[in-house]
Amino acid sequence: MLPTRHIVIADQQLAALNEDVWRDQFVNAFIINKGIKIPIKVRYRGGHTREYPKKSYEIIKGDKTYHLNAEYDDPSLIRNALSFRFFQRIGVASPQTKHCHLKLNGRSLGVYLEIEAVDKNFFRRRKINAQSLFYAANNDANFELINPDTKKRKQSLLEGYQLVLGQSKDKRELQSFISQIHIRTKKPLYQFMQSQLDIDNYLRWLAGAVCTGNFDGFDQNYAIYRHKSSKLFRIIPWDYEGTWGRNCYGKACGSDLVRIKGYNRLTSKLMAFKSVRQRYKQLLTSILRTSFTLKQLNPVIDQMHQSIVSYVQHDSDRKWSYSEFNNEPKFIREYVKERREIILHELTKL
Repeated sequence: MLPTRHIVIADQQLAALNEDVWRDQFVNAFIINKGIKIPIKVRYRGGHTREYPKKSYEIIKGDKTYHLNAEYDDPSLIRNALSFRFFQRIGVASPQTKHCHLKLNGRSLGVYLEIEAVDKNFFRRRKINAQSLFYAANNDANFELINPDTKKRKQSLLEGYQLVLGQSKDKRELQSFISQIHIRTKKPLYQFMQSQLDIDNYLRWLAGAVCTGNFDGFDQNYAIYRHKSSKLFRIIPWDYEGTWGRNCYGKACGSDLVRIKGYNRLTSKLMAFKSVRQRYKQLLTSILRTSFTLKQLNPVIDQMHQSIVSYVQHDSDRKWSYSEFNNEPKFIREYVKERREIILHELTKL
């Protein structure tokens, strides 16, 4: 049985929320827990999904932030949750997730995915001492000097990034890191990246994005933080709905969409070094043997699917049919089989 999240928003506050779905201002509301009304703040979240009939929410309760994702474009409703579970298995800190039944003012909104926010509480729970945190909010966060849309030099190397934790000096440090990977070459570049980047974390994150097939995961849909004691930058995955054989709109996109080296400039700089390529090859080989297997993934896929199946049957506001939802475990399994073969083949050329 799924936990229920019951949000109550007064008419005036709800009208303010709906006045402009693109506005990021919170409104006051309550969440009912065992009959007790607990004050919260709520707003809509997401990009193109804000215009969908079934919207996603961001909730602040006390000092904790949660995301309630409608997963409207994902016919399985499990891709985000499955991806983050996979990242955790391969050693990359990732948000915890939980499927729930969401109600708003007494009306059932169906199945939602509650996702832990990546913020100071995220690090506190994991006893990670983070000095700074940036969200890669759009595809400008590609470690390039050139804007991908205008094809002109960026006015700031922090285009695409949103500072969440930290100060002005942390902005300067990230900007300097991006600048220096373009200025330095050969051995000085490698030594610089070793001193600034947790390369093992980066390669594990890269392997996760490559295995799950997140085409948008290399120049956005991640968070980057600086570890306080080591002074190394590390990556955290975010927004993995467009994975496991479907894009961010739910369209089937094949198992060969994402190349083994990913797409951003930082990755290409790292892959220029033979020792990094060898380490990445060892890591991917190990993941294919231990984690990215049907033996490991099948129980998770089945458990997640079965936990929500009875709720999806009664959810009439979904984009996808119930039969499509029911076929998704098979679809994801086929993706895993095909993706494994593709990665194994590409590893021989790495």
